[in-house]
Amino acid sequence: MDLARAAGISAQQVRNYLDAGVLPPAERSPAGYRVFDERHRQAVTTYRALGRGYGWDAAKAIMRSIHAGAPDPASVRVDAALARVDAAHAAAHEQRLALRATAEALEAVAGHPPDTVPRTGLRVGELAARLGVRPSALRVWEAAGLLLPGRDTDGHRRFGPTDVRDARLVATLRQSRYPLPTIKPIMDEFRSSGGADALRAAITAREAELGRRARAMLDAATALHGYLAVVSPAS
Repeated sequence: MDLARAAGISAQQVRNYLDAGVLPPAERSPAGYRVFDERHRQAVTTYRALGRGYGWDAAKAIMRSIHAGAPDPASVRVDAALARVDAAHAAAHEQRLALRATAEALEAVAGHPPDTVPRTGLRVGELAARLGVRPSALRVWEAAGLLLPGRDTDGHRRFGPTDVRDARLVATLRQSRYPLPTIKPIMDEFRSSGGADALRAAITAREAELGRRARAMLDAATALHGYLAVVSPAS
């Protein structure tokens, strides 16, 4: 199959792309063979660029938005595809903001002298007074999964050194007006990374990954722009 050879993929992948709506519909020759043209080659190139930049699920959704509903106005289909592109860029931006918040909060907590905590730990009111927050705030943070305090034999919450450190990190993020759903993955990563140094390394690696993805998204947007000029020149 000429298209498969030109795109560097298998003939079966071409058929899969066609069935999935990644490619525009193909006409058939008098002999019954599908006929592919430059649009199809460019669609494959665009899809693969989108996959590298936005992920394969998003790439498929974008291409299907362009090709779906042939009776609909082309501008409607293009707008739907571009809305998905906008959503991907917005998600990447949110990831950058969350990463920045993690780094800032980490340094703020790391620069604070280690908290001295009694062997039995701090109770809710004691920790709240130390952080300058209401006891109810600590309960809300716990309910959101941001804090994981232990309990004594009477069922009262007890915050050990690690719990106090976590609460201080949450308090720093809340002072910067980050919402609880944004803080949850930050705390999960903070706990799973194995400490401040490990988290710093993870942040650096994630920043590099986001940079690589941003460049891939630029390449994908360029490819999509070129493809839209072919399939919908009036949009």
